[in-house]
Amino acid sequence: MPAPDNPLTVLRPATPADVPAVAAVWRTGWRDGHLGHVPDELVAVRTPESFTARAAERVVDTVVATRDGAVVGFVVVVGDEVEQLYVAAGHRGAGVAGALLTRGEELVRGRGHRRAWLAVVAGNARARRFYERQGWVDEGLFAYAAEGPDGPVPVPCHRYVKQLGGT
Repeated sequence: MPAPDNPLTVLRPATPADVPAVAAVWRTGWRDGHLGHVPDELVAVRTPESFTARAAERVVDTVVATRDGAVVGFVVVVGDEVEQLYVAAGHRGAGVAGALLTRGEELVRGRGHRRAWLAVVAGNARARRFYERQGWVDEGLFAYAAEGPDGPVPVPCHRYVKQLGGT
């Protein structure tokens, strides 16, 4: 179904066939926003294979954005958390992220939550500005427990929240 404010972008549930494209967008976007801002220990384990495995594990929680049939972004929602949101570099600034974030908010609301949250790496100023423009509020710094090979890796992040209204 086309995104309401972006008819060129189609949002749909991810399928296993989307895993390679989601993993590629995720890895590139993660590196853009995280390198230099997260512990080296986490960078070392974020290999191409790790993104493929994580994308496969989260297919049921993922919505992809496509243009002309190609995956150009995705959002992962788990409970009341917008856990991941990435857009391919060539499609940033074209409304894809906004459409995906709106869908993520709808999914959180549809699960009965009145408030959504997400974590943004402290040094990722571009993402922080985007979320603030979308009406999200920075509640301050916290240590996000990122998945690591030997357990959680604490990552300095800002916790953003948004009140969603009715359920």
